[in-house]
Amino acid sequence: MKEFIKSLEERVLSGQTINFEEAMKLLNLEEKEEIEQLCKSASKIREHFCGVEVDLCTIMNAKSGRCSEDCKFCAQSAHYKTNVEEYSLVSKEEAIKLAKENESEGVNRFSLVTSGRGITGKEFDKVLEIYEELNKEVKIDLCASLGILGYEDFLKLRGTGITMYHHNLETSRAYYEDICTTHAYDERIDTINAAKEAGMAICSGGIIGLGESLEDRAMLAFQLRDLGVNSIPINVLNPIKGTPLENAESLSQDEILKAIAVFRFINPKALIRLAGGRNLIDEFGKNCFNAGANATITGNYLTTSGNKICDDKKMVCDLNLAVRKNG
Repeated sequence: MKEFIKSLEERVLSGQTINFEEAMKLLNLEEKEEIEQLCKSASKIREHFCGVEVDLCTIMNAKSGRCSEDCKFCAQSAHYKTNVEEYSLVSKEEAIKLAKENESEGVNRFSLVTSGRGITGKEFDKVLEIYEELNKEVKIDLCASLGILGYEDFLKLRGTGITMYHHNLETSRAYYEDICTTHAYDERIDTINAAKEAGMAICSGGIIGLGESLEDRAMLAFQLRDLGVNSIPINVLNPIKGTPLENAESLSQDEILKAIAVFRFINPKALIRLAGGRNLIDEFGKNCFNAGANATITGNYLTTSGNKICDDKKMVCDLNLAVRKNG
């Protein structure tokens, strides 16, 4: 099996692709030595296509709670009682203050994240104003995660200086209705395509540990490849009390590493980004950077805590990698 893994590595390094059946063989690996080889090969693929730089992103929970959607993993859904903090859109001053703090610590990207199906009306106009000011005040890349929007909305957002839009698929098409029923999978794909058409790079990934099968993980990775996604955040489910998935079984460390590595095999040129649930991975995901990851969300996330920026920068250095330089 180790020779099989190496043969797939060589194929990907030569610019070719692996197929679904081969990806499933990788996800089903159980022997320690085989998993170690998988991670080693994924790391070589990452270095070949992406180098040694690690991209650091910070996000601001810019509008919290009272979401109309019923995503079964989410603390912010109004369908569940999770005692999450609720507040309306943050002020321009709050957003600029946090962005400047993150920029001073060497972060590469900054994003506002809002709860809800999609931001509209006066709140959308306010978001535009915030990003116009952010574009003047900071030099780091600006991203946004504002839900389901249309092409005209994205043109306006692009005009404020936003270069990347985040919108997760969450899981495979086959498993999606088990996770969310209030909007369709195609609405997520349409949102991604509209943002691409407006000239934005795309950040889209999903959550592992939702109860999905290994086939679902592979299908998600191939769907993201087919969409030409630039950045793939991989979240590990952090079960939230009050949600339908509060008693979900935790993934093993090997399962997490295999997922990271296989996403790298399928998406060799993308940023594979550690996201929510890093606190559930040993040493905040340090080993994941030896399994193909080359990006992370840093600092505090939405409703689950992350790792401090200074600690992430030290971890990157300890791994003989380098934080991407701005500018």
